[in-house]
Amino acid sequence: MEVIQINSTQTSLVFELFDKYRVFYGQASNLELAKSFIQARQDNHESVIFVALSDDKKQPIGFTQLYPIYSSVRAVKNWLLNDLYVDNAYRKKGIGENLIRAAMNFAKEQNAKFVELSTAVTNQTAQSLYEHIGFEKQNPDTEYYTYRIDLK
Repeated sequence: MEVIQINSTQTSLVFELFDKYRVFYGQASNLELAKSFIQARQDNHESVIFVALSDDKKQPIGFTQLYPIYSSVRAVKNWLLNDLYVDNAYRKKGIGENLIRAAMNFAKEQNAKFVELSTAVTNQTAQSLYEHIGFEKQNPDTEYYTYRIDLK
């Protein structure tokens, strides 16, 4: 498996995965919406996307999308890991962790102080992964948990 950061000419690698991600969170499948949303984020330089490619066919099997969070007091740009999805057939193989670590390395290179993310309180698999990596729960909620990891 290889993890790459995509640019605006490579967005087709993530369209179907992003659509599946939205369906996972209860939205109706809409590939055209997925395409336009992802393309706009990349064209406008509003997000950073990493895609995991399979070893054998170099097919996209997972992705993560980050958005900047600015801190005026610290005068720094941190990152919100907003989306993480691995295709069902490739789960439990370390792909999610590799995507998160790629995102964390990117954030460190950008001099960020932390990476933050949220997940549904019912998504215990994701919570387990985040805690294994070292993310700490910030504020228990009734729908979503927020996690943060400080970058040293």
